[in-house]
Amino acid sequence: MAMRIASKSAGTVGEEAQGRAKRADFTDVRANNLGFVLRQVRAEGRCSRADLAAKTGLNKATVSSLVAELIERRVLRESGSVIGNIGRPAVLLSVDTGYYASLGVEVNVDYMTLVAVDLAGNRLLSWRRAHDGAGSTSGRSVSALAGLAKRAVDKMDAEGRQILGLAVAVPGMIDNAGVVQRAPMLGWEEFDLTGRLRQAMRDPKYAVTADNDANLGAVAEQRFGSWAGVSNMIYLTGEIGLGAGLIVDGELRRGATGFAGEIGNLLIDVDGRVGRVEDMAGISAVLKALSESDDIAGAEVEAEVEDVVTRARAEEPRVLEALDRIGRSLGAGIALAVDLLNPEAVVLGGHYHALSPWIGPAAERELAARTHASGAGGTEIVVSTLGHEAPALGAATGILNDIDAGKMPTPLGS
Repeated sequence: MAMRIASKSAGTVGEEAQGRAKRADFTDVRANNLGFVLRQVRAEGRCSRADLAAKTGLNKATVSSLVAELIERRVLRESGSVIGNIGRPAVLLSVDTGYYASLGVEVNVDYMTLVAVDLAGNRLLSWRRAHDGAGSTSGRSVSALAGLAKRAVDKMDAEGRQILGLAVAVPGMIDNAGVVQRAPMLGWEEFDLTGRLRQAMRDPKYAVTADNDANLGAVAEQRFGSWAGVSNMIYLTGEIGLGAGLIVDGELRRGATGFAGEIGNLLIDVDGRVGRVEDMAGISAVLKALSESDDIAGAEVEAEVEDVVTRARAEEPRVLEALDRIGRSLGAGIALAVDLLNPEAVVLGGHYHALSPWIGPAAERELAARTHASGAGGTEIVVSTLGHEAPALGAATGILNDIDAGKMPTPLGS
């Protein structure tokens, strides 16, 4: 049976499309060009208007107009001059790092991390606090988040900085409206985190958003990590829960409703044992197999991982055997993702960093044995250089990425 598709007349559709184009054309082009110029200045460090015209292909009048707006918006600043071969000295431009700040916070089962960055991505603050997320109510966690964020806002205010936004990284499934649909490690379900946090912070003038911790970790790795700029990458959180952030063709992929990257729920078969990747290769699996304690509080996770590392360095046979098995299980899970997405790198974050000397080689062997493409399709397993800071840094960085795309801020009082 032929499928019938209801449609409007061609004339009506054409008129609507033309209307959209007329409304969006100029502002979209200018926004893109503003972002283009900003990115070029950031890449060069310092450059003149003439340099920008030459490198961007935009004419000098357009560049001058764009630069004037970026200076007015406190995004660029004039920073000295250089004498050229002909004519008067050229005024140099650089990113204005003295006015704006963006904040990123991560809440997890055993800690909270806050990072503040300027427009160039330089860290203005980097705080980490113990927090029993698993043992706290959602209300107590929001109060702790708000308290940490308010301290950072007060410090930035004292330095004369305007806050661009606050983004929160959460180990769970968060929809595009910022509602935590499910964060089992924190005991949250259908929880309006952004709404509650805005209320706790007395409705701040800047945006408050939330996203999955793996997504934001991937954002940070793509911009600041050892594989910065890579077009295809998977970031693994390496916390009590195991999630993946996916960079595909240079862009973060969240999926239709924001729930992509749940690698921990994939089923694997290792040594005849079938189970979820998270249950067989996550940090919870490490502690279940090797912790001396039967009941580990959220705030004790890092100390327990450090104990496992100490015992591995002492070459305890039981510990080395368990870590090898966990590494192979991780490699089996990675192989499924690699066959599907063919990334250039899989970055191990969180507690995997400390355990990488033992689980890394086992994961690499299993990846090579299981992937269909020869040489694992060119994929490398690497260790994050950003450590536990990655999701919070990515939360702050996502705000900068919006500015890079042309969504320019307006200084207060303008």
